[in-house]
Amino acid sequence: MEKIKFTKMHGCGNDYIYVDMTINYYKFDPADLARKISDRHFGVGSDGLILVHDSKAADFKMRIFNADGSEAEMCGNGIRAFAKFCHEHRLTLKKSITVETGAGIKRVDTIFRGSEVVGARVDMGEPILNGRSIPVNIDKPAVVDDELNVNGSALRFTAVSMGNPHCVIFADELTDELVKGLGPKIQNHPMFPKKANVEFVQVIDDRNVKMRVWERGSGETMACGTGASATAVACVLNQKTGRKVAVDVLGGRLEIEWAADNHVYMTGPAETVCEGIYYYA
Repeated sequence: MEKIKFTKMHGCGNDYIYVDMTINYYKFDPADLARKISDRHFGVGSDGLILVHDSKAADFKMRIFNADGSEAEMCGNGIRAFAKFCHEHRLTLKKSITVETGAGIKRVDTIFRGSEVVGARVDMGEPILNGRSIPVNIDKPAVVDDELNVNGSALRFTAVSMGNPHCVIFADELTDELVKGLGPKIQNHPMFPKKANVEFVQVIDDRNVKMRVWERGSGETMACGTGASATAVACVLNQKTGRKVAVDVLGGRLEIEWAADNHVYMTGPAETVCEGIYYYA
């Protein structure tokens, strides 16, 4: 049995268990640990597991495992809390850090209130719009307002990758029937060879939207940073909003900007919930 030190953190309710691998040489299987520790009845409870590693290419390396044990490329809410973790555990004194992820190196600028890190602004990189690169089984330079057939019903969707694939669907109302009923079906649809995160979006006005998300490997979560970023891009491509938009999710609010340099910037909070020891067997 291994005794694993952990910290539970969240960004807008999107919660992860963080384990410092820079000084600890644990021997656990990360996919197995993710499934066990994420269980909300028999484990600590989370949307997944995030490991903090040293990196030769950046200040740190972040590995993300969803609650079902699958490894994800990138997590926008998770990387904000990642930066907070690094400061709280005195792994760095830098106000801006670079983080190696499965979607490339990301820059994170921490936001302080006094001496406490309360959030961060993340350079999420450039959105990928080419269908085959997202990947989507459509050979187009951009997949915007295309048709998706689900159980005999025709839906309109826009596909965006923020290092991981997203399917954005605009709706007049965000209901459980829509999110929980169609979310898992769309996630596993043959249109998406690597599955997809599914965002359902209600446009309030040209600066504000609401979003609910069905995340690949985790189900519905309180927030999704890459999903909010993909949503902002989809809103612009469909002429729904301007390039700066507030995305209200179940767990709070994220500020997204698709800037003139073609990079998407996300700003939002990060909070620590608790620390402890998990007995892994």
